[in-house]
Amino acid sequence: MNPITRINPAELSPPHGFSHAVTATGGRLVFLAGQTALDGDGKVVGATLPEQFETALANLLTALRAAGGAPTSLARVTVYTTDVAGYRAHARELGEVWRRLAGREYPAMAVVGAVRLWDEQAMVEIDGIAVLD
Repeated sequence: MNPITRINPAELSPPHGFSHAVTATGGRLVFLAGQTALDGDGKVVGATLPEQFETALANLLTALRAAGGAPTSLARVTVYTTDVAGYRAHARELGEVWRRLAGREYPAMAVVGAVRLWDEQAMVEIDGIAVLD
């Protein structure tokens, strides 16, 4: 049984690609470090924001699986981007990437604009908190 419940009150605007609130009971917390589009050699890959988002999300999910979790274990995700306007412009494509890699059980999410990220060529970084049974 998943210790996570997603809550989307009817009084709020319908969420698209996130949940308004997530509760977690019992279980073990997993704090996932920010992941960018680094390949196995430590080089940023992908020339576009959607390409980098896909790699960063895949890296986050790899770390989550190594900790014993699955995409449905994600309770909270923060996306940092150096291009909020570009993120919004590619929202549909980014949503398709999310659904393909992580499914349709959305965590509570935020997108935060950043002047630059740790990896200078990175356009996006994703971190999260998961709850495991």
